[in-house]
Amino acid sequence: MLIVIGAGILHASWNAITKGLDDRLVAFALIGVAATAGGGITLLFTGMPYRAAIPFALASAVVHVAYQIGLMASYRVGAFNQAYPIARGTSPLVVALGAYVFANEHLSAFALGGVVLLAFGLMSLALSSGRLSSRDWPAVAAALLTGLTIATYTLVDGMGVRRAHDPYAYAGLIFLLQGPVFTAAALVRRPLSTWTRTSVLSKGLTAGVLSLVAYGAVLWAQTRAPLAEVAALRETSVVAAAVIGTMFFSERFGRRRVAAAVVVAAGIILIAT
Repeated sequence: MLIVIGAGILHASWNAITKGLDDRLVAFALIGVAATAGGGITLLFTGMPYRAAIPFALASAVVHVAYQIGLMASYRVGAFNQAYPIARGTSPLVVALGAYVFANEHLSAFALGGVVLLAFGLMSLALSSGRLSSRDWPAVAAALLTGLTIATYTLVDGMGVRRAHDPYAYAGLIFLLQGPVFTAAALVRRPLSTWTRTSVLSKGLTAGVLSLVAYGAVLWAQTRAPLAEVAALRETSVVAAAVIGTMFFSERFGRRRVAAAVVVAAGIILIAT
């Protein structure tokens, strides 16, 4: 539990770093540099995962790229402490259903109550400004779609990592596969001078390292606990995201948004009970 909750805090932190960079394509390109290097080094020590896990790793890499595209869109059109909780809070709902269908994992009565509470909290987050205006729809829609990609790669990786002989080998392969995509895109679309500024380079690589540690810990946990519980505990990061958004992005906390984030977190905890 402590490792997964810590991974969630790291995840909120690297997302905040990415949100704070002006050019998010470069930000994700630098995260890709860290992922490629980290994945390659890991595989040198672990070797490849079992053959049965490789199709899952390939599918996961594709979904992770879609997730990063959705994340960039969410942060471009929405506030961090609204987009992040909606995206992350959507995932446990879908994972709980998907784990029941695909991994034969059953929810307890507490967990079912958590699903209802979480859904209510998500609705409250979407309406945290009082009512959903036409300007809010793009941000909410992008965040919800991003949440679906999160749920998809969580399910794919949960099944894939259990077929690998080593969770670190599986993680290394995923990082190596997905890492070069945005790096290559940024090399084509951005001049190299935008990469070499010290502040951009250090922040982007820091975000990349944090993302590797955070997701590596989650993959490890998925070999030892039900997928829905891991996904739920990880998304307690929504509370950290709300605090980060207020402290570093001067985003208004607001009593409604605070209450909604707490309800989301409470629902997530019930799912994991």
